[in-house]
Amino acid sequence: MTVTLADVAARAQVSPATVSRVLNGNYPVAASTRERVLRAVDELDYVLNGPASALAAATSDLVGILVNDIADPFFGIMASAIQAEIGGPGGRAGGERLAVVCNTGGSPERELTYLTLLQRQRAAAVVLTGGAVEDTAHAEAVAAKLRKLAQAGTRVVLCGRPPAPDTGSAALTFENRGGARALTEHLVGLGHRRLGYIAGPGERTTTRHRLEGHRAALAAAGIEDDPRRTVHGRYDRRSGYEATLELLRRDSSLTAIVAANDSVALGACAALRESGLRIPEDVSVAGFDDLPFSIDAVPSLTTVRLPLAEAGARAGRIAMGREEQPPGGIASVRGELMVRGSTGVPRAS
Repeated sequence: MTVTLADVAARAQVSPATVSRVLNGNYPVAASTRERVLRAVDELDYVLNGPASALAAATSDLVGILVNDIADPFFGIMASAIQAEIGGPGGRAGGERLAVVCNTGGSPERELTYLTLLQRQRAAAVVLTGGAVEDTAHAEAVAAKLRKLAQAGTRVVLCGRPPAPDTGSAALTFENRGGARALTEHLVGLGHRRLGYIAGPGERTTTRHRLEGHRAALAAAGIEDDPRRTVHGRYDRRSGYEATLELLRRDSSLTAIVAANDSVALGACAALRESGLRIPEDVSVAGFDDLPFSIDAVPSLTTVRLPLAEAGARAGRIAMGREEQPPGGIASVRGELMVRGSTGVPRAS
């Protein structure tokens, strides 16, 4: 059943005119009243009618792109590729489409807020990039939002994110487990047995999948997974620097460090150099993603190349209806091991 303005007014115990003032923002309203109205809007999942031009069609010309951190090249590359595919003519009456990049900052609450706002604006398409938060309640809330978007005619694409079953969305998933396993197998093949691992935030699906791939390679080689050799942190350079110092404090005999991504790997390299260790003569370092700076690092980073631009472009085409969804709505995107100068045979014990 469609929720009306009157329903919101009844829930908030105010007049319909007050609800309209709060939502339009064109008249002073007491803060406590505004809070009650907005809470009622969220509880009832009320969708505000957009501009009159949008009401004439099932959707508007707005396309939302959700990213965790637009300053992170991982997300910037995908967002740029997506936007390139949705730009240009093709909207209603042949007009341009407007791409809006929504930076969540990794906040689950903000992610839900952006999805609600895009639903209210009757977005033509929504693309969610990167890993998801591993929280059952949040996953259910996101799935409910995605279903409502799809039911309203919005195309929903997940790029580099696990599938969301029964939501009408398409998913291009990154093969993080396989890539991480290949990376650690490469190091084990060189002779490394004492490997440290710098993982991402524990609540992210990308973190778990990459760590599972690393541990699978260790198990296959008969190497004990010592919990002291794994440190969690953010997906940034500073985290890599701090985590490497902590790993060295725990075990100074490490001969290799596997990082959650290339930015983390750069921080690891800085910490090793400041500790008087050479790369790769004393300690090998490996990253993940093959971001543009990886090949220019000294030494250049061994990493797993994810086709971020290609995946983003495909997500954009699917979002615009210029490419069919993959069979079953899901396609796996594989990475490629890039062996460079930051990894080598371990030093003699």
